[in-house]
Amino acid sequence: MKQRINLLIAFSVVALIVLSAVQCYLVKTTYDYKVAQFHTEIKNEIAQISNNYGDIDSVIVSKKEALYKELSENYIQGKNTKIEVKKYILENEYNDVLTQKIQRKFKRDLPNLKIDFAIVLNKFVLYQNAKKIDTIFSEKPFIKNKLYGNLLSLNKAFLVRNYVGTSSGTFENKDYKLLTEDSMYVSVIDWEMIILRRMTFVLILSLLSIATLITLFVIAIKALIKQKKVNEIKTDFINNITHELKTPLTTLGISTKILERKDIRDNDESFNAIVDTISRQNNRLQNLIDQVMANSLAENGIDLQKEKIETEDFLLTIINDFKITYPKVDIKTNFQTQDTNLILDKFYLTTALLNVLENAVKYGSNKITIKTRMVQNQFSISIDDDGIGIEKNKQSLLFEKFYRVEQGNLHNTKGLGLGLYYVDQIIKAHQGSVSVVSDLGKGTQFTILLKV
Repeated sequence: MKQRINLLIAFSVVALIVLSAVQCYLVKTTYDYKVAQFHTEIKNEIAQISNNYGDIDSVIVSKKEALYKELSENYIQGKNTKIEVKKYILENEYNDVLTQKIQRKFKRDLPNLKIDFAIVLNKFVLYQNAKKIDTIFSEKPFIKNKLYGNLLSLNKAFLVRNYVGTSSGTFENKDYKLLTEDSMYVSVIDWEMIILRRMTFVLILSLLSIATLITLFVIAIKALIKQKKVNEIKTDFINNITHELKTPLTTLGISTKILERKDIRDNDESFNAIVDTISRQNNRLQNLIDQVMANSLAENGIDLQKEKIETEDFLLTIINDFKITYPKVDIKTNFQTQDTNLILDKFYLTTALLNVLENAVKYGSNKITIKTRMVQNQFSISIDDDGIGIEKNKQSLLFEKFYRVEQGNLHNTKGLGLGLYYVDQIIKAHQGSVSVVSDLGKGTQFTILLKV
């Protein structure tokens, strides 16, 4: 069973991880789609700007074409090298002017977006005749080859369009053609936030789904762990009850065989000693059965038969009976209340108080003090002992079913761990509460609060 529960927990963990991964993948896919959709929208908007910028400033476009023609003819004549041609193109005098004009157009046509851009030169190729092609410049898009724009890097920018321009001319009675290629890159400021705003519904739905999965997972795991704990407790209970029953049953069996001997029957002292042993072991078995019955009653609920009780006298009766059973234990009282009448069940409350007192003796107490007082309109019964005490991290477990304070692996403390659990059930049935304060090696204080 334990192995099966461990497998179920492991399977649940794997299932949660897989489902979370699928959810993350779906969100990532949606995000990529939204990004692509956003880029397409920007491209379509910017497509309204003509490829050659003639509608922005036809004069600048004319000057640019004149510069390209001049540089081409100077190169054919050998006046400029390839490096010089590239330098003169990139250091053109129209950079700032055209950049400002394009920015103004973006602000006018796309007022809701803040756009940075760069137009970079990719190719500058001369065709002097059908057989001679001279590539003066051809590179992948780099920000260092920027013609216009205010972008400082292409890392977060995306390509809007490539423009290939061709022109022809005649120099020294020889025809030539010029091919140029430039690319426009744009970067929308805070574009991630724009995408996330568009994905608000998807993100909320995804977070709710993941939260639901985690919640269901936690509930399932808690249920499995609880079931595992219950199984372990049941196993421990069986081991404990077997050990507890074995000793008195063995003693009863041996005592019965001894009584069969004639010499024992004829000796009154030996006979009475054996009878006393049988009686004690019989009482021990009866106590064990009572504890198991108490567990059964706690499972099915406690049916109280309440009556009006003069509480201080009731407590003294319990204490006097307890002194007969444990004459060596020093029990003192400190009643700070008088003539307090409460509606209680005598039988169950007696059982609860005796369980606390017996628990104190069981764990090494030789001195017990019982106090009563009123605390915020509640009747308080505190039981202080000088026993071994309880570790802080184990105090919250005291009222759990079958729990016993461990003392190594020895079974030197009798009981099934039902006593304090039963106490808690009885006090709760009276709509009261029980708490514990203890220091290891310094004793323990149980406090029971009952409604007045």
